[in-house]
Amino acid sequence: MSILGAHQSIVGGFDKAVERARRCGCDCLQLFTKNNNQWVAGEITPRQAQRFREALDACGLTHPLAHDSYLINLASPDPKLWRKSIDAFIVEMRRAETLSIPFVVTHPGAYTTADEQTGLKNVVRAVDEIHSQTSDLKTRCLLETTAGQGTALGWRFEQLAAVLDRVKSPDRLGFCFDTCHVFAAGYPLAPEKNYRDTLSAFDKLLGLERIRAFHLNDSRRERGSRVDRHEHIGHGELGLEPFRLLLNDERFDEIPMYLETPKGTEDGVDWDLINLKTLRSLSR
Repeated sequence: MSILGAHQSIVGGFDKAVERARRCGCDCLQLFTKNNNQWVAGEITPRQAQRFREALDACGLTHPLAHDSYLINLASPDPKLWRKSIDAFIVEMRRAETLSIPFVVTHPGAYTTADEQTGLKNVVRAVDEIHSQTSDLKTRCLLETTAGQGTALGWRFEQLAAVLDRVKSPDRLGFCFDTCHVFAAGYPLAPEKNYRDTLSAFDKLLGLERIRAFHLNDSRRERGSRVDRHEHIGHGELGLEPFRLLLNDERFDEIPMYLETPKGTEDGVDWDLINLKTLRSLSR
């Protein structure tokens, strides 16, 4: 049986995010450990961390996952922003460690005014420095597959492989596979032959064992659009078949899967609850 959850707000406290996740029927949850559109945040107190862990135990949730700030750009050609991004990500890692969260997801970044190869080199240099400064932590970094919007890196598996192959400690690096992003990047996820071909390509270049989390999102835009727009499960261009294939792939039974679909309600029912119910109905 798949481990399913959703991204939750930390408004009111980390423990409140756990309670929201439980009310929606989640098995796991993803969160930002701070405001995702700000560089700085107050320290996480020992009491806040304890309440978070106690809430996880009380609600029976597992596999908490952190996502970093959207301001961070590890591929930036701007030396000041690149340095600021590294420092900020190290803080993200230490905050996750304080909360006993094993992984922090980040987008590889965008090369903006430079070029792809320069951007990839910057990501490698950034990851190496992050690893060097967080060698005392159990928390690890996950690079997320992206849609490839603008100059964003990580939309081709080859780009992620270029980072993995060049970093000094590849054993400390994993990946988060986002269905909307992979589809928007041009990879088919259905029918079954196409699904298996796409996963085989990922396996050959990166290794399926390095996928430590999935983001389950339908796409508002067509395959190959390179536009990052999430949609409710079965309401977008992906449809239900890719999710049925993924949820019934025994290779991923122990890998947690998190919704990042739009928030809100439908006829008074939380969309997270609706999307989770849809996903569970696809599992054999």
